[in-house]
Amino acid sequence: MWAPRAELRPSYDVVIVGGGSHGLATAYYLAERGIRDVAVLERSYIGSGAAGRNTTILRSNYRTPEGARFYDASVRLYERLSGELGFNLLFSQHGHLTLAHTDRAVYVMRERAEVNRALGIDSRVVDPQEVQRLAPAMRVRPDALFPIEAALYHPPGGVIRHDAVVWGLARGADAGGAEIHPHTEVTGIERANGRVTGVRTSRGSVSTGTVINCTAGWSTLIAEMAGVALPITTHVLQAFVTEPLKPLLDVVVVSSGMHVYISQTDRGEFLIGAEIEPWTSYRMQGTLNFLQEASRHTLELFPQLELARILRSWAGLCDISPDYSPILGETEVGGFLLSAGWGTYGFKAAPIVGKTLAELVDTGEQPELIRPFRLERFYEDRLVSELAAAAVSH
Repeated sequence: MWAPRAELRPSYDVVIVGGGSHGLATAYYLAERGIRDVAVLERSYIGSGAAGRNTTILRSNYRTPEGARFYDASVRLYERLSGELGFNLLFSQHGHLTLAHTDRAVYVMRERAEVNRALGIDSRVVDPQEVQRLAPAMRVRPDALFPIEAALYHPPGGVIRHDAVVWGLARGADAGGAEIHPHTEVTGIERANGRVTGVRTSRGSVSTGTVINCTAGWSTLIAEMAGVALPITTHVLQAFVTEPLKPLLDVVVVSSGMHVYISQTDRGEFLIGAEIEPWTSYRMQGTLNFLQEASRHTLELFPQLELARILRSWAGLCDISPDYSPILGETEVGGFLLSAGWGTYGFKAAPIVGKTLAELVDTGEQPELIRPFRLERFYEDRLVSELAAAAVSH
């Protein structure tokens, strides 16, 4: 997918830390702007972090105008990305249902729908009968333990193959001139006079005037190397898939009340995830408690899966900011830029992150779309709370 690089060169215009979807998208869009002296450094294999461990859901039905506008721009970029890259990303926009089980949840869904429609995003509240029509295999009964009173239906939502996104962006970045260096760990960041001047790696040191932190899980550690403190905690997120089954589900189903989300892959597997674990940890191992709770809630919606076998499970790391929104753009250290604090929904934002960070590097001006997510908001009390739209991790 990309040319192997034997050695790091002594210097680059831009060094991107993290070889996942955000780092590769940034390299790709930098090349579009004519900035090709770029190195992407990844401590493991390309796509080994959050990009390779996410659950592939794309959507833009967020609660805040800033968040909804931002993710809508990303979905629109995803819609044409396969054609731009000349690489099939297997993007399927078959709809997204967020279930409401209480009167209060219905009120929140109506509020989100109003925000979405005001921004031109296709999103509306539907009744239980419409939910049953959209997901005929799902049990929708008034006497259920978690009765479905309504749902927020988002037709543009869907799924995309995460590995295809990583490979396509890597191939595009490589064709644009960026160097991709897997198995290259960043061990330090050099500074002088309030600016970054270079990075130290497990394969030697390079000089650069711009470092972009595009890591998940280790974003705080990389930022500390540059002398930047981030208000982020790192949590474990788990998911699992069943054995392949006959197609039953055409939409993505999410329940914040039951803390579960469910979709069926193109291979027939039911992909099931839940909320982040409440403790902070870097230990990416699954737990029996997660499998029990997620399976129990899945069976309440899809009892016909009772005999389905779990094929595999995995875990990843999520960086959570105080307002559940990302931290993007410049920091107090000149030349040190961020794409961090994405929680569980960074994969959705990969194209627009790459495009806006490339614009920032090229022009030196913070794009309006990412201005609300700057690090300074935590000191200015201008939070962008997405908790209402991120109550379940997907």
